[in-house]
Amino acid sequence: MLSSSPHIGHKVAVCGIFLSFLSISVVPAESAEQNHSDMHVPHNNKLDLREIVFVVQSQRNSFHVRQAEERRADLLKQVHGLTERPPAVLLLHTLSDNEGDWSILPLLPYLSRSFGKNSSWIVFLEEETNVKIITLLQVLAKFPKNKEWFLGKPLHDEESTIIHHYAFAENPSIFKYPDFAAAWALSMPLVVRLANKVRDEPLKSDFTIDLKHEIALYIWDGGNGPHLTAVPELCMDPEGSLNAQHCATTLRKDPPLCEEPVKKEDIFVAVKTCRKFHSERVPVIKKTWEKDALFLEYYSDHAEPSIPTINLGVPNTERGHCGKTFAILQRFLSSAVPDTKWLVIVDDDTLISLPRLRILLSCYDPSAPVCLGERYGYGLSQGGYSYITGGGGMVFSREAVVRLLNSGCKCYSNDAPDDMVLGMCLNALGLPITHSPLFHQARPEDYSKDLLAHQVPISFHKHWNIDPVAVFNKWLRDDWRTNTSDEHNEKSKTEL
Repeated sequence: MLSSSPHIGHKVAVCGIFLSFLSISVVPAESAEQNHSDMHVPHNNKLDLREIVFVVQSQRNSFHVRQAEERRADLLKQVHGLTERPPAVLLLHTLSDNEGDWSILPLLPYLSRSFGKNSSWIVFLEEETNVKIITLLQVLAKFPKNKEWFLGKPLHDEESTIIHHYAFAENPSIFKYPDFAAAWALSMPLVVRLANKVRDEPLKSDFTIDLKHEIALYIWDGGNGPHLTAVPELCMDPEGSLNAQHCATTLRKDPPLCEEPVKKEDIFVAVKTCRKFHSERVPVIKKTWEKDALFLEYYSDHAEPSIPTINLGVPNTERGHCGKTFAILQRFLSSAVPDTKWLVIVDDDTLISLPRLRILLSCYDPSAPVCLGERYGYGLSQGGYSYITGGGGMVFSREAVVRLLNSGCKCYSNDAPDDMVLGMCLNALGLPITHSPLFHQARPEDYSKDLLAHQVPISFHKHWNIDPVAVFNKWLRDDWRTNTSDEHNEKSKTEL
């Protein structure tokens, strides 16, 4: 994860004095209209490198800590020799013990208080986001720093979607929100105003589902705040590609160097179903991804030998399935099933690529308490908790299951929401939820095409108004199998 110009600090140390790289003056954008970036008027907008604060949206899991630290090291390496005092590079997971910090809004008062007087921009980026600092400095200098700016690479919905609460149902594509992987930026005047708002007004929604969309809505504030301004230099092109030559940010060209894919025999898959879906949903699993699981059991309210399904003695419920899920956790630690390192719990309408999951899991330590999936939040601004949303698949290391059950945490009713109860338990234990954007609670149609274009997804959920077999074949089926050859292993790693 080195800079695309490994020796940039050495090469430009002398040139930087002459060209004033550290204090760039350019012709900035003046209008705050959505397409204002092509319209420049003369304005002296001097911007110093030390006026930028970088926030890496890091996570507490050891693998992600290493990734974030490498990202910070790369940023600091680029500025070495350019300035005596480098810009601040913050790792989000280290800023406080507040679980809600990953949702950004609770973090704004701290950023305003700590950097409001001497900084002009807060730039957020993900662990895999490559940044060319000098190019980014030149881009930011186009925008008057004394105004409110919300900058990013815009995404939009093709149709109204449940994950965005069907917002802008009449014209979903009109609202733009940032692709976090391309980095996004807030000017300090906007940060200060939003921080005051966060302090003075409780957040309206208890749930955090798609953070990037919800942040854009909060900033827009029904038209009272700025729209997202599209910045062409914030890119999702692979590092080093021809299309990325003008970019200030790119995607990491190579994946993290992890181990070989987890073996099939190290994963146990638990499918939650019920009698009424035995003939409708179970056949889809058998036609698509069941063959990629060595150890898999279907858990139902009715034992049906032809599938077969196992009745755990928990009645089916129309909503949450907490009783069934905790029975699965207990069975996983019993002698009734093979002793595996990983437990995957899915719904009967979850579509999942187990070969891709095996590659992803190679980055995680199964002896640690790992809880992995798509992260949602509840009440994060008021001391709430994070949880893995169940439909996209919940992945637990054996150690995580042991700690959960040893804690004595239980369902308050069989029909309680299992994913949220597990989130409360993990929060009480101080065990982090690890987020992967490759898990999806909804269908491909519910996500931006531009977002999915740079992903190799692991799962989707729901069969509403789709052909689930066709969806699996398009988005999740691979021509390779990870156990066929080393060449295929290398190919799959590169894709992820």
